[in-house]
Amino acid sequence: MKREKDIFSAGLTAALGAGIVTSWFVGHGQNPLIGVAITLTAGLFAALCHQADLI
Repeated sequence: MKREKDIFSAGLTAALGAGIVTSWFVGHGQNPLIGVAITLTAGLFAALCHQADLI
């Protein structure tokens, strides 16, 4: 159970960081769907890296 929570928190932390950066870019004219895609990709990548014990 703790392992799953760690994966969730790793993905959430990465998505939060990416969301802050992409929100700035969306505010300056980037397509919002691209911003959401970047945020979700960062969260998924962080969860996969955590699962593989890379972080």
